[in-house]
Amino acid sequence: MNETMTSGPTILRNFLEIPYDRLEEMNLEAKRQRIDRVDSGQIEEQRRKYLAEEKRIKAVTVCFSDLEGRFHMLDYDKKFLLRSADNLTFDGSSIRGFSEIDQSDLKLTVDWTAFYWMPADIFGPGKVIVFGEVQGQDGSPYSADFRSRLRLHLEKLYNEKGLRFQTSPEIEGFLFKGQDAERAYYERGEFDLISTGGYFHSLPQDPLRQFMDHAAEAQRALGLANEKDHPEVAPSQFEMNFSYSDALITADQIQLYKLICRQVAQRLGLSASFLPKPIAGINGSGMHSNMSLSKNGNNLFYEKGGQDSLSAAAWDFVERLLNSASEICLVMNSSVNAYRRLDPNFEAPNQIKASATNRAAMIRVPLGNEQSARIEMRSVAPDANPYMLFYTLLRAGLEGELPEQSDDGKRTRTRFLPGNIYDAMRQFKSSNLVAQILGEDSRDKYLALKQASADRCPRELGTMVKREEVMFHHEVTNQMLWKMF
Repeated sequence: MNETMTSGPTILRNFLEIPYDRLEEMNLEAKRQRIDRVDSGQIEEQRRKYLAEEKRIKAVTVCFSDLEGRFHMLDYDKKFLLRSADNLTFDGSSIRGFSEIDQSDLKLTVDWTAFYWMPADIFGPGKVIVFGEVQGQDGSPYSADFRSRLRLHLEKLYNEKGLRFQTSPEIEGFLFKGQDAERAYYERGEFDLISTGGYFHSLPQDPLRQFMDHAAEAQRALGLANEKDHPEVAPSQFEMNFSYSDALITADQIQLYKLICRQVAQRLGLSASFLPKPIAGINGSGMHSNMSLSKNGNNLFYEKGGQDSLSAAAWDFVERLLNSASEICLVMNSSVNAYRRLDPNFEAPNQIKASATNRAAMIRVPLGNEQSARIEMRSVAPDANPYMLFYTLLRAGLEGELPEQSDDGKRTRTRFLPGNIYDAMRQFKSSNLVAQILGEDSRDKYLALKQASADRCPRELGTMVKREEVMFHHEVTNQMLWKMF
């Protein structure tokens, strides 16, 4: 008789599984190194040493984001990655918005500072994840990779002026019955809500609460520094908030947040969706983006006695954003479906103005002190590319033109954001500021993708969410349907 059958089961695999409390410690320490700007070469040496010595790691997941913000992941054998991290290539022509087929090869470089230990029960044992950036064939930063563009611009601001751009998002989403609810939408034409409750209404063990508990636990383990989580106003809607950080870290965390939510939901037989307005007649989902600038630990947006406790520099930043609002709306609201959300009847901000109290205003000024003074951009949809978003908001807030004002110093009329993607594309295309910030090549590539999606959807939004809005949404990753483009 076989020896293994008589002596009990043989343990063939011994892959890394780290308890959640230890995961949180490790990931928070890695985050602290990024915030403190520890030398990247030193961090790379630490990470390489760790990977070489930790025998229980089988693979390293290297991730990057495309022009529209879709999250892509490649698993590399650990030993191969350690040997070949400076020579990773992939077919860029297979990524929408990247290179053409006659210049398809692109390079992938590893940002060793953006390294995360993952919960094994959600992502599988024996894996870690690290963020990557895309390079052209000559090794230069690839213009359509806005992670590298955001990182380089933040480094320039810090090195030249000592400025830090800090952000914190409030990301809403929906939880639906069944797996792959978005990809199946073109067959069914509807979403099934998992809960009919509303704001703060959720029993401790109902499906929505269980989902949020599991997702929040994983987010804390990844070092996101969660602050609160709760059901939102619409039925089956959720929001889990994490603490502010440097903009690049925040953008990485947005991608991880959405990945965690989708993975946890799938394990529960459900679907987490970040469509801005998946169901007509109820509130949509936003990604309110809180922002401030600091220098030497001082919040430059705060001024005691200033209007709404904001400094003159902060109000200049606000005015520049308001003045360019229509031009950059396509960055903040990047899908056909997003323009359904911009409806003040459902607490969605479409008025181009700032207010401390009016939640229909595009920018809100929350009550704050020396530490927390900030502005809140409320017109952002959760399907925006977070790297392009923060890059654009930062540059528009610092480099955009100040508006012309009337003799009494006040705006002459209330303006509104574009009501559909066609108007947003038109203003985006004609904007000198957008061309200056994004560059004409990236602007044109991005615009072409938005045009292709819009052309396959009904021109008039109407009162019902159309199948095409979901089918051709950039985050609904149905490769068979994409081939219809």
